[in-house]
Amino acid sequence: MVSAAYIGAGASRWCAGDTRDAAHLYRLALEAAPAGTRLHAVADEGVPFRQIEETIARMLELPVRSISEQEAEEYYGFLARFAGLDIAASSAITRSLLGWEPSRPGLIEDLELGHYYAAVSA
Repeated sequence: MVSAAYIGAGASRWCAGDTRDAAHLYRLALEAAPAGTRLHAVADEGVPFRQIEETIARMLELPVRSISEQEAEEYYGFLARFAGLDIAASSAITRSLLGWEPSRPGLIEDLELGHYYAAVSA
């Protein structure tokens, strides 16, 4: 059965940022960041994985379900270890240091725009 799936309660979080916002940050970093500064091009600091999968399922008209950690390897393959990670991050220091502000859609809004699914629908 084809479905979208998250592991357990789907509470693990993923940070996200648009590539165009990241490109803008790279330019700012090259121009103004002190050497060795660690920066995060994060607009969404922690989107629950369940919300990501529910959005994808809705857009593709698929069921969404919870799977166990044991099922994750079969479902996600080598990506299973990443699917369950809680990888929230903050860009507060980046924003403060360089005045960087993301302006592109957040992850969920971007997924809802539909352009990722064109190949699936064809």
